[in-house]
Amino acid sequence: MILRTFGWSFGVTILGLILAFLYGSWTALALVAVLSILEISLSFDNAVVNAKVLERMSPFWQKIFLTIGIAIAVFGMRLVFPVLIVVITANLGPIEAFDLALNEPDQYHHAMEEAYPTIAAFGGMFLLMLYLNWVFEDREHKWLTWLERPLVRIGKLEQLPVVVAGGLIALIAANWADD
Repeated sequence: MILRTFGWSFGVTILGLILAFLYGSWTALALVAVLSILEISLSFDNAVVNAKVLERMSPFWQKIFLTIGIAIAVFGMRLVFPVLIVVITANLGPIEAFDLALNEPDQYHHAMEEAYPTIAAFGGMFLLMLYLNWVFEDREHKWLTWLERPLVRIGKLEQLPVVVAGGLIALIAANWADD
């Protein structure tokens, strides 16, 4: 039963560990093993959220989510996206950036560090937009009704989170940003 359910996962994991060993011997094998364990343990909370979302979907959309969505999350965000960031910020071609990642890790690391402010700004703005959409949303249960009712009322302005986030980033850029 376990092999039937997780056979492909075990196979891909073993293949990845073998490739890591062939690429960088025992050090790379240990690094990939530790990162795999970390990734698996940190993914459990996402699995719970995904299960709640999936139970409301039709079987067709469940399959789409579990194939395309997981492929994008796993390969896109962990393999393609970092290389794409280096492609854009370091003004390199995709093959050059991938080659840099594999063969010149110090230069790749430097390129990623140079892109850090852009990455942090994008991630911070994404989280701020999620928060603002939640703050201005009308919910059944309210904790601080004296504060939440007015926020829900002004939250009926559809683009208010965008305006607040834009104003906040302009304020921060004008007063505290060095570059």
